[in-house]
Amino acid sequence: MTGFFRRILRAAVLDKRAYEEVEADRRATGQAVGVVLLASIAGGIGSPGLGLSNLQALAAGVVGALVGWMAWAALTYLIGTRFLPEPQTRADVGELLRTIGFASAPGLLRVLGAIPVIGLSIYAIASIWMLLAMIVAVRQALDYTSTSRALGVCVLGWALSLVVAAIIGIVFAPSVS
Repeated sequence: MTGFFRRILRAAVLDKRAYEEVEADRRATGQAVGVVLLASIAGGIGSPGLGLSNLQALAAGVVGALVGWMAWAALTYLIGTRFLPEPQTRADVGELLRTIGFASAPGLLRVLGAIPVIGLSIYAIASIWMLLAMIVAVRQALDYTSTSRALGVCVLGWALSLVVAAIIGIVFAPSVS
């Protein structure tokens, strides 16, 4: 097993040392991009109603996942280092890009969402697992001692991202005449 796939597996099982490792390894940014791409493709294939039937939607989903990952890392950086830091919090956006990218590792299982009957359950479990990985990634990247603070950063970031998405949707929605 290559180092890349070993890192993916370690991140998926929520190994804190794996997140510390990718946080410190500036060369792991490309690997984090790879994890985000693979997880978004898996999510697109396993997504109820999408699968491989609509390649244009799948491609748009991959691009959206990359943009979302970068925006999420920047937002998490801002919230975690400016609004909710602990005294020992030291981080940069690159560290969050890497750790949050690897937090997408459980999303590889979303490809199993394409399995009839049980697929939707697998997809949902993998998505929740990704959220748990995100909390671990944020805790490690921001050097928090408190998991509840990392959870707070994730919840606040999620809520703000929904507000931003709603505003974008309203601004760019087609007008109904």
